[in-house]
Amino acid sequence: MDYQKVIEENFSDHLKVANDYSLLTKHAVTAAEKIVESIKNGGKVLVCGNGGSASDANHFAAEFINRYKKDRAPLPAISLAANTSNLTSIGNDYSFDLIFSKQVDALAKKEDVLIAISTSGNSKNIIEALKKAKEKGVYSILFTGKTGGQASDFCDLAIKVDSENTPRIQEMHLILYHSICEIAENELSK
Repeated sequence: MDYQKVIEENFSDHLKVANDYSLLTKHAVTAAEKIVESIKNGGKVLVCGNGGSASDANHFAAEFINRYKKDRAPLPAISLAANTSNLTSIGNDYSFDLIFSKQVDALAKKEDVLIAISTSGNSKNIIEALKKAKEKGVYSILFTGKTGGQASDFCDLAIKVDSENTPRIQEMHLILYHSICEIAENELSK
């Protein structure tokens, strides 16, 4: 195996996906505006995802609660992927499909924003969380891949990275999360 070739191909693939960013930028601006508006109105950000997207949910919430680039007051955010007792009790007693929707039901109010992360857009627990957000009048943002999957039918805003390659989708999501964190941090710490 040519290690250098693998690395170079990954960079090349990333740059191809990254070059098509105009629609992503527009949607990320809308997401940032909704999040800033939510927090200004006493709301919070709820974030959920599975696997690597669960780690992204934790990362996103941590950037809000602690800091992104500068010292400032904490911003309200909760990763629904972080509480193992909630996840395992809901999964065991009910269904893995409900691990996020039950938390949305318990924690969300209409001033909040739900960020759901699914590279395929077909994760049943993400779809259920989006359905519950809609039922509660909570604005929802889906970070996903090229097609958006079934989840795109249940969100208010779908941010679709034009790729079917999970690592490339996740890389673009990270740039978008960081951009949104920077905007929120600057707007809400004035």
